[in-house]
Amino acid sequence: MAVVGSGPAGATAAYKLAEKGFKVLLVERGRVPGSKNVYGGRVYLTPLKEIYPNFEKEAPIHRWVRKERISLISGERMLTLEYTGDKLLSFTTYLPQLTAWMAGKAEEAGAVLVPEITVDSLLVEDGQIKGIRCGSDEIRADVVIDAEGVNRLLLERAGLVSKPSSEYLALGVKETAKLSEEAVNGRFELEPGEGLAWLFLGDLTQGINGGGFLYTNQDAVNLGIVIVLDKGVRKLKEPIHILAEKMRLHPLLRKYLRDGKVVEYSAHLTCESPLNFMPPKLYGKGLLVIGDAAGFSLNLGYTVRGVDLAAYSGALAAEAVEKAHSSGKIAEDLSIYERMVRKSFIYRLISRFRGVKSLMAQDKIFIDYPMLVTDIASMLFNIEFEVPTLYEALNRARKDKFSLLTLLLDAFRMVRTI
Repeated sequence: MAVVGSGPAGATAAYKLAEKGFKVLLVERGRVPGSKNVYGGRVYLTPLKEIYPNFEKEAPIHRWVRKERISLISGERMLTLEYTGDKLLSFTTYLPQLTAWMAGKAEEAGAVLVPEITVDSLLVEDGQIKGIRCGSDEIRADVVIDAEGVNRLLLERAGLVSKPSSEYLALGVKETAKLSEEAVNGRFELEPGEGLAWLFLGDLTQGINGGGFLYTNQDAVNLGIVIVLDKGVRKLKEPIHILAEKMRLHPLLRKYLRDGKVVEYSAHLTCESPLNFMPPKLYGKGLLVIGDAAGFSLNLGYTVRGVDLAAYSGALAAEAVEKAHSSGKIAEDLSIYERMVRKSFIYRLISRFRGVKSLMAQDKIFIDYPMLVTDIASMLFNIEFEVPTLYEALNRARKDKFSLLTLLLDAFRMVRTI
């Protein structure tokens, strides 16, 4: 078996296949597993616990997320909703560390990891995938598992998918600011080992669909900006990394990051419309598609998931290979993988929230509504003599921009969609 890409999806597929007794080659173009991986900062736990025994004791977990914040920003005004939970169901980490740990588990199980190898194309003979090509070398395999990520050049070159529309993709830029562990705890009001996941909506993205994020690691903070690619190309008037810099220096946020040393910049494409990005088939003769290459990520505005979905799809792929192998027609019977995916929580999630993209495509979500909400808050809390009722503040804030019917319809649609 050949697995292309040692990210969370590929490393997990290799681990589970090797654990089942298959000979597995895990190919990675980076210098080490994880060196090409980028993400915001949070991972959900439960799917990984099902895959990896003793995950909480062995994996490189930095902080358990106890606090969730969502903030609407308009200019120098911000309204924040905060939730403090009592269950430890997600954590922060450096993805390269987590990915390297996963790849290490695959090697322990018997997989052979080969880094610094670029796969140029799939080896196709008589309409069936027979392996991979790396330069002039051909590596044959009963099954190739494509975990190349969102930039799925192998699938495009093989004619199995078309180039994705930019409306289905987003570009994220992240900075990692180094702080002391004591500074992280104090500035974000966290106990040792506790973490914060903080998402932002408003004019940080200059009216372009997207948002900001901030996640606390043990002694650092990840923060950045994500914008939908098609509108970003058409509307953004400055490089996106400038937006990330402006976020770090924003009057409302810089107090949290003062004296922080930026030790890393990174950027990454992500899938914003999973069902539209997903290949027509997740399998072929001798081929399975997993992780980001399959579109398995989810952005709901109030939370973002990707690593756990990717890893779980890798485990499903390994299980599908095992079942197909037992039939004696391993290359032909891989369709079982697609059936397994469609019965899994992954597909239920991305199907249930399929309307999020169209909801978040409305420009007013990113400028008008944050302004409306912060205007209302300003009237209610900036008191001199008189104070309006909530209804009066709403009427003054909406002015001629929104009718009450529009507000009610949009609120209903939002609640129903996300």
